[in-house]
Amino acid sequence: MFSGIVEGMGKIVAIEKELENVHLTLSCDFVSDLKVDQSVSHNGVCLTVVKKTNSSYTVTAIQETLLKSNLGLVNVGDQVNLERSMMMNGRLDGHIVQGHVDQTAVCSAIKESEGSWYFTFTYEFDREKALKGYMTVEKGSATVNGVSLTVVNSQDNSFQVAIIPYTYEHTNFHAFKVGSVVNLEFDIIGKYLSRLASYK
Repeated sequence: MFSGIVEGMGKIVAIEKELENVHLTLSCDFVSDLKVDQSVSHNGVCLTVVKKTNSSYTVTAIQETLLKSNLGLVNVGDQVNLERSMMMNGRLDGHIVQGHVDQTAVCSAIKESEGSWYFTFTYEFDREKALKGYMTVEKGSATVNGVSLTVVNSQDNSFQVAIIPYTYEHTNFHAFKVGSVVNLEFDIIGKYLSRLASYK
């Protein structure tokens, strides 16, 4: 379980394919604090540390993960947003994030606005999935590349988020361009409420 508050960015230092799986090796500021079997969010994808050295660690992404997220598109040298699992005795500064990416979206517009940025993301709309909570709502929460954000201008197949300078600089939002593919996780509370409503 995560909160969507990114701890830092990791740099991909090696990519190794093994059958349908991909092993990603990364470096980051808190490598020394990690241990094998620990869960870490990578661009919003929960992956398990399978190997660790003094300077790097390795996680494995299976085919399903590669198909539903942008991790199949990363290259050596790319930066990904990292968050270790949430401590239950801490504050929930973001919102409840599972680390289970629902689908990808494409950055369709970036607008700078006097020190902050508005990013627009467009995704494939599926009415049946939307009725199950796979959607955004105005002023609700959504996770983009592992970052907990407040939705504005919610549409059927798109939404915007406002990014402050701190978030822009300390996540990989600063590397986004129009056309960049990002990971989306919709609000788990909305999914449960939608499911309960379907039993009326």
